[in-house]
Amino acid sequence: MGSSRLDVVVVGGGPAGSVAALVLARAGARVALVDKAAFPRDKACGDIVGPRGLQILTDLGLPAPIGCDVGDIAVVGSGRRALLPCGQGLAYPDHGTAVTRTVFDSFLHDAAVDAGAAAIHGRAVEPLERQGRIDGYRLSTGHDLRADFVIGADGATSRVGADARLVDGKRVLWGFAVRTYAADVVEVPAIVLWEPAPWRAFPGYGWVFPGPAGRANVGLGLGTVGDRRAGARVQQELPRFLAYVREIGLLTGRAGTDDSRRLGGWLKMGLVGTTPALGRVLLVGDAAGLVNPLQGEGIAQAMGSGRSAADALLGEPGRAAACYRATLAADHLPYHRITAAMQAWLVGRPRAVAAVSRVLMIAARSDAVAGGWSVFWNELRDGAPPNRPRSVAAAVTRLGQLTTARTSTAKWFNAVFWAGRAAGSPASRTDGAGWGGELADTRSATELVGGQPVSDTS
Repeated sequence: MGSSRLDVVVVGGGPAGSVAALVLARAGARVALVDKAAFPRDKACGDIVGPRGLQILTDLGLPAPIGCDVGDIAVVGSGRRALLPCGQGLAYPDHGTAVTRTVFDSFLHDAAVDAGAAAIHGRAVEPLERQGRIDGYRLSTGHDLRADFVIGADGATSRVGADARLVDGKRVLWGFAVRTYAADVVEVPAIVLWEPAPWRAFPGYGWVFPGPAGRANVGLGLGTVGDRRAGARVQQELPRFLAYVREIGLLTGRAGTDDSRRLGGWLKMGLVGTTPALGRVLLVGDAAGLVNPLQGEGIAQAMGSGRSAADALLGEPGRAAACYRATLAADHLPYHRITAAMQAWLVGRPRAVAAVSRVLMIAARSDAVAGGWSVFWNELRDGAPPNRPRSVAAAVTRLGQLTTARTSTAKWFNAVFWAGRAAGSPASRTDGAGWGGELADTRSATELVGGQPVSDTS
C-alpha cells in the first residue's frame, strides 16, 4: 500500500520501456519501471534485432546481444525465391542478430535497473487523476505511483493509451502473429508470402528464422483493420503453414514443433489510429503503433521511440508531447504514411495481395530492385549509402507519396501530427511546469517505491 511521487512512471518493461527508463535514469530522473510479469519472460516474436536496433545499442553504449548474426533475407512466394541483401549503412551495420526475447528483454531491463530505474513487479490497474489528467497509476499491489509524466510501453493493447483516450480502435491497423519453434537449423532467414490457394494470398506473411540451440523460429502473422476477431485465423492456419514450409524445403528436420513455446500476440502497426503523445502521457513501441506495416519489425522502432520519449522529457519537459510527436514524424512518418495506407487497402483483398507479391518476386530478379526492396521494406532509407538500392527505395517512396496522398490514412496523419504544432497550442503543452515542480521528496526511486526493486514486463 502507500503512495509515491516520481518524475516518470514507465508502464511496461519491454525494449521500449526499458530504453526509456535507462535514458531517464542515466540523466538522474527518478523513474519507476512497472511490469505485470517477472523477468526473464518470453514474448511472441521473430527474435531478430535488426541493423537499426543494433545501432541504437551502440549509441547507448550497450554491448550487442549474444546471438546468431543474420544478414541477407530470402523471400519465398508463388514458386519463386528472391534474396534481399543486407548492406552496410552509413548509420547502421550490415547485419541483425537473432536472439530470443527472453534473453534480449531481460538484458535491456537489467540495464535500466543498473542505471537507477526502480523495477516494480505489478499490474497498472487504475489511472490516478489530477485536475482531469492522468497523474500516475494504482498498481495491483495496492501501491499508488504518481509522477510528472507517464510513459505507456504496455504493448499493442495498451491500457495507458486507452485510459488517456489516445487510441481510435476502429482505425488501428492491427496484426496478430503466432510463433513456435521447430527442431531445425536455419542458415538464411526467410519471409514467406503464402498462398493457401492459387491467387488467394494469406493476408499477412510467414517466417522461418534462425532460433536458439539449433531450433528454427517459425511464425505466421495476419493484418486486419479494426476487427480483432480475425486473429483467430492465424491459430487455425498455423499447422497448414508449417506443412507448407516443410513441403518447399525451408524446414528439413524432423516434423513437429515445441507447442509449449507457441505464443501469440497482437501488433499495432503503422502508427495509424494512435496519437502517440498528449499532455503528460507518451506512448512508445507497440503502444504507439510503431510496428512496420509491411514486415512486422518492431524492436528497433520500440527502442528508438523509448529513447526519443526520454529525450523529449529531459530536453523540453514543458513541451515534451509536441517534441516527441515531431521526432516520430521526422523518423517514421514518410514511411508509415505510405505503408499503413498500402496495408489498409490490401487487407481483405487476397487476389490483390497475390498479384502484388507475384510482381515483386519477378522484379526482384534484378539486383537493384532486390536491394531497393530491402532498403524500403526494412525502413532503412535514411542512413543508407548513396547507391542504386537507395535510389530505388527513394523512387518507391515518391511513388507511394503520390498514390496515397489523398487516402483517409494520410489525412489522419495530417490531422494528428501537423495540426496545432505551433508553440503554445493546447496539444503542445503539459499541465505542469516541468521537472520537479511538485517533487519535495529527495529519496531515490527505489526508496520511494518501497526499497524492493523487482523484475517486470509489459
